[in-house]
Amino acid sequence: MKMRYDVAGSGPTLVLVHGVVHRRQAWDPILDLLTPYRRVVTVDLLGHGESPALEANVSDPLGYVVDALDDLLGDFETPDAKPHIGGNSLGGWLAIAMACRGRVASATALSPAGFFVNDLDRRRAIGTFRVLRTLARGMGEHAPRLLSYKAVRYPAIYAFFAHPSRVPYADAVVDTASLVSNTFVDEGLDAVFELPVAAEPQVPITIAWGRRDLTLPIYERAVAKRNLPHATFITVPGVGHVPMSDNPELIASILLAGSETRTA
Repeated sequence: MKMRYDVAGSGPTLVLVHGVVHRRQAWDPILDLLTPYRRVVTVDLLGHGESPALEANVSDPLGYVVDALDDLLGDFETPDAKPHIGGNSLGGWLAIAMACRGRVASATALSPAGFFVNDLDRRRAIGTFRVLRTLARGMGEHAPRLLSYKAVRYPAIYAFFAHPSRVPYADAVVDTASLVSNTFVDEGLDAVFELPVAAEPQVPITIAWGRRDLTLPIYERAVAKRNLPHATFITVPGVGHVPMSDNPELIASILLAGSETRTA
């Protein structure tokens, strides 16, 4: 099952993967900062954006998404080079999984999912998405009008963005609608985020965590460090869970540095 994607720019290939209920346009705030240096592929995961919905009764929705992303990476692999990958939240975890499989030249993860400190922490994170979904459903058909008021829009998206004022109104409307309709919130959030055994531990992995992340707080970084001791860790001040609009220049620089071609 093929996923929808866009390609822009020139240079080494960098595939960018969004988080739960987002879409490939989540990378728009930084796209123009990347395309002079990278051929950037922005993808809609299955069940998101313009990609096909997850098939009904899939026993392992997360594994299904992993395999679909693996297939897509093959389209951008050449005999001489593998693509680089970057991701946010669920996309960050997927990027790391692709590095562990040895499918990419490098992986850069922004506040990756799947590194909960305990079951209570996991349930807190899942509960955040489900509470936000309930609130979005409560707005119903009035959501576009209600979100036109900053007093409604800013609190509604504050769990994801440290600077809600930098998120365009149209994006907030689309993201709210996705919260309501996205099936992965129900089917995939309870998945066990178990990384494959690293096939190529020499694949460079960079993990950057927003200091103001309220969805997957920075304390989860300790679990990631135990599981991925060879990764490079960066603390990013002043940004939230979805940091691309919070500080476009800084996030673009992290992705560019993480996807630099290494020489032996």
